[in-house]
Amino acid sequence: MPAKFRLKGKSRDSYLELVLDFPLASIKSDEHLAEAQRVLDRLLARGTLDEGAETYVDALSDLVAAYEDEHHPIEAASDADMLRHLMEAKGISQTQLAQNTGLPKSTVSEVLSGKRPFSRQMIRRLAHYFRVDVSMLAANI
Repeated sequence: MPAKFRLKGKSRDSYLELVLDFPLASIKSDEHLAEAQRVLDRLLARGTLDEGAETYVDALSDLVAAYEDEHHPIEAASDADMLRHLMEAKGISQTQLAQNTGLPKSTVSEVLSGKRPFSRQMIRRLAHYFRVDVSMLAANI
């Protein structure tokens, strides 16, 4: 049965040209990763890409992400760091946050000092207030 996904014409040509220049293969080292990132940067700097180049960028990005996930994982931000970031982005103080969410100011202060983690109730209130998905705040539960 023939494949349903196929590139044709100029899109096919641009994809194959990119594959010949930098083959799509599992990334095996940090040096290989650095070169893949240079290729991606160069392609993305072009701005508009045809379908072939977009397909190539998607595939190479997946390979980069897979290597980085395995060899350079990023740890979740602490509850304190996450709350601090959200407050700075919204331009509010601890007092304003406490008033606007109904959370005790002491609780907000304890979270920001790292003495207290988010509770499920806090996560729901903060997610609603900051208009973010609860999963963004529940990474450390």
